[in-house]
Amino acid sequence: MKPKHLILPLLLMLPTLPLSALADEQPQDKPRGLPAEVIHLRPAPLTPTIEAVGNLEANERVMIRPEQAGQIRDIRFEEGQSVKRGELLFELEASTYEAALQQSQARVNLSLLEYRRAESLLQRKVGSQNDRDTALAQLRVDEAEVSLAQTRLAKMSIRAPFDGVAGLRMVSPGDYVSVGQDLVELIDSASMKVDFRIPEIYLPAVAPGQHINVQVDAYPGRRFAGEVYAISPSADARAHNFELRARIPNPDGVLRPGLFAHIELAGETDNAALLIPEQAVIPQNGQAAVMRVDDQNSIEVVSVELGQRRPGQVQVVSGLAAGDVIVTAGQLKLHPGMPVTPIFVDGSNSTAGREQ
Repeated sequence: MKPKHLILPLLLMLPTLPLSALADEQPQDKPRGLPAEVIHLRPAPLTPTIEAVGNLEANERVMIRPEQAGQIRDIRFEEGQSVKRGELLFELEASTYEAALQQSQARVNLSLLEYRRAESLLQRKVGSQNDRDTALAQLRVDEAEVSLAQTRLAKMSIRAPFDGVAGLRMVSPGDYVSVGQDLVELIDSASMKVDFRIPEIYLPAVAPGQHINVQVDAYPGRRFAGEVYAISPSADARAHNFELRARIPNPDGVLRPGLFAHIELAGETDNAALLIPEQAVIPQNGQAAVMRVDDQNSIEVVSVELGQRRPGQVQVVSGLAAGDVIVTAGQLKLHPGMPVTPIFVDGSNSTAGREQ
């Protein structure tokens, strides 16, 4: 056994290992950088929703006005009540037109007698054919006068042009009304129409028969279903949009013309849409960008084009592909080329997306 005073020199003579060699012997699975919350980008179905605003209009709406002047003799409807097509609404004083009709009918009777007498004389070779033709022409003129008098008399009775609801009348019995004066509004509200405009880029996504959902401020939280039935054949060259018209059933009559409407129009479903959380989008030089983690777990910034939005998510139209790993939080602490330790908050792992 060697003395203790000889062991220490021997230990000092052993070769020393460099610190780098000791570091190489440390475990290699330590985090390379800051932890970053990430997700794998996966395709998902997306039905684009086009939003617009408009005003509700009645299916048919007309202001009842007289074609002839006269005094109102009777009003045959109740305000706010339903009326049928052809139902009598106003009856004007028509004694003058009734007398004119009787006078023209008397002239027809006289002309008819004259014509028959001329025809009889012609058949007996006593009268001339010219006298017969003159009597016939006068008969036709008088018959036309009867038809004109009947038409004028009929216009003194004002009737509903379609089924609807009568509004608030603006005249009373005994009032003298002139030609074209407003009497009452008639509205057909069994169904409603709504006109709205959408940008021209959505033209391929709309067609007649497409369903819409309508909300009005008068009934919060309630949706009314309808469908597009007409599309304007031309677009607005200045605003670069085009107009659509939709019909909304209104059997219970709760919708009224003039209400402000919020319209949602569903487009064609894209079964391979790429959706990312809204917080994953960062601004970069006036454009949208996303931080992506590459195969070496380093950060790279990618410019993207955004599309449709839905609560909490936004569609990526270009710039990313299915299987990409993107950062969803903490972007302020990261910069391009920086190594990170991915933390998959979507429940996947580091290879789940890239193996697709």
